[in-house]
This record gives sequence, C-alpha cells and structure tokens, in this order.
Amino acid sequence: MLDKIKQLIAEIESFVAATPEEVEQFRIRHLSKKGSIAALFDDFRNVPAEQKKDIGKALNDLKTVALAKVNELKESLCNTETGKTGIDLTLPGDVRKLGSRHPLSIVKNEILAIFNKLGFTISEGPEIEDDWHNFSALNFPEEHPARDMQDTFFLEKNPDIVLHTHTSSVQVRDMETHELPIRLVTPGRVFRNEAISARAHCIFHQIEALYIDENVSFADLKQTLTYFAKELFGPDTQIRLRPSYFPFTEPSAEMDVSCSLCHGEGCNVCKGTGWLEILGCGMVDPNVLELNGIDKNKYTGFALGMGIERITMLKYGIKDLRLFFENDIRFLEQFTTAI
Repeated sequence: MLDKIKQLIAEIESFVAATPEEVEQFRIRHLSKKGSIAALFDDFRNVPAEQKKDIGKALNDLKTVALAKVNELKESLCNTETGKTGIDLTLPGDVRKLGSRHPLSIVKNEILAIFNKLGFTISEGPEIEDDWHNFSALNFPEEHPARDMQDTFFLEKNPDIVLHTHTSSVQVRDMETHELPIRLVTPGRVFRNEAISARAHCIFHQIEALYIDENVSFADLKQTLTYFAKELFGPDTQIRLRPSYFPFTEPSAEMDVSCSLCHGEGCNVCKGTGWLEILGCGMVDPNVLELNGIDKNKYTGFALGMGIERITMLKYGIKDLRLFFENDIRFLEQFTTAI
C-alpha cells in the first residue's frame, strides 16, 4: 500500500488543470467519498497492526497533498481569469457614501445632550393616551376652554382615547411612578388635527422638561433656559420671557431668543423684531401637583416644552416644515453629520 500511496502522491503533484471544471473533476476523483483516497482509507482496516503507524501517516500526508493541490489550482486559475479581465486587485475598493442623520434627529440629540449636562434623564412613553394622562391630570377639566387649544385626534370616545397632543402626558406617568425629586426630559412625536402647510403639520416632535423638588423657583427656570439657549445657539445668545398662559403652569411664559441671523437688528426671519420664539415654560401649577399625588405645600417645580421642528427651522434656515416628512434625498444630504 505504501508504494500505491507514493505513486498517487506523485500523480497528484504533477497534475495540471486548464479550467475550473478540470479542477473539480480532479477533486472528485481523489477527495470525494468514493474517490481514490477514501478507498485507501477503507483498505486501511486490512493493514497488519505492525504497519498501521507508517501507512496511517502516509495516508494523512496523501490527503494533505491532495487538498493543497486543489487550493493551488483554484488560486492559479482565479489569478489567470483576473488577469484576463484587467482587474487590479491592489486598487482600493469603491467608496460608499455614508448616510446622515435626519435634521430633526440631529437637533433632538443636541437638545438632549444639553439637558443631560444639567442632570436631566430621558423618559419616553406611549403615543396613545387616555383622557386622564393627556388632559385631566394636567389641569384640563372637562368642558374647560383650555381643551380647545388642542386639536385632538380621538381614537375612541367614552372613555376618550387619543393620540397624545403633547409629551406632557409622559410627565404625568413619571409623576405617578417616580420618587421625588424628578428631573426628566421627555422627547417624542405628537399629533394634532391641523391643516398641513409650510408652518404647520398634523405630526411634529416635542421635547419637554420637568423638574420637581423642594424650593424650586422661577429663578432656577430662568437660569436653566439661559444655559440652554447659549449652549444651543451660541454664547452671545440672549433670552426674553413674556407672560403667557398654559393650563398646567402658573405663572407661565413664552421664551424668545435673540435672532442669530441678524444679531437683534431685525430681519425677515425674525420679522424685524430681533427675537425668535422657541418654547413655552412656567412653574408647575399646584393643581397639577395635587392631581398627581404630590404635596403642593412641600414641593414646587418648573416645566418647559419646545417643538423640535421649529428650532431646527431656525437653526438651519429651513422655511418649509413639510420638507422634514417628504424624505427627499436632496434635502437630507445637506445634513452631513455622519451616523
């Protein structure tokens, strides 16, 4: 058997193939289950015990030589075919374009990072809510005129099930379940039954923040807003607070920032005022604290909320809100922050 093995090794080493088909036939002839090497391994059982060691080693060497020959032939033919087609394997590959984040995601992440520096944690909740979490727990009694401020999508009536109109509903859930103090920021998609135009949409995104603790004051709110504005729009940004009304805060205010385009001198974007409105805020109404089981005599807090679309439009000079939802690649490619 040793002579037969040596003869087969010589035959394998001298074999030459011109096509992949010949290589495959060579592999089948020698390395398949019914090939010559498998037949020799079957005959190995009949080898005398004193010869098994030498013949066993020779069989393993034979199989190794055959496998190496097949790989060598395949590689040789591959290189030959590559040379015929003129492909230079040393050239670098095609560079694929990296995607970019949606502008709303870019701004949302910037805002969340700012509040994270202030110790706020992110909280998210369901988009489908009941009347209690979306209205009643936020000081919207039934038939209260304040409910008319919300153009709501109702999914069911009695009891009311709605697509939440603000992420304040998430804050209600947080007040129900979290231990005090609370310092949370709640991003999310909200829905209002509004006509779609360049300045409005039935779907938009909000970020709201809530801070409840002992001795929280309006001064804490103002300092938070000042820090936020300077971090987002630049260190020279100024803020202005104007009295306003929200059912869930008292006192309430609208916050304006100095226009970063005209630096307060007046332009088309700020309508000549030098100021841009970006968010609403105020001290949490004591009724809201009480409705959510928080001692209004011990705790106070502030809340604020902003539309991400509006801030993104101001930050990038975008004039049509509908662009955010059309998925036009020409629009999205302008925002080069890599994923």
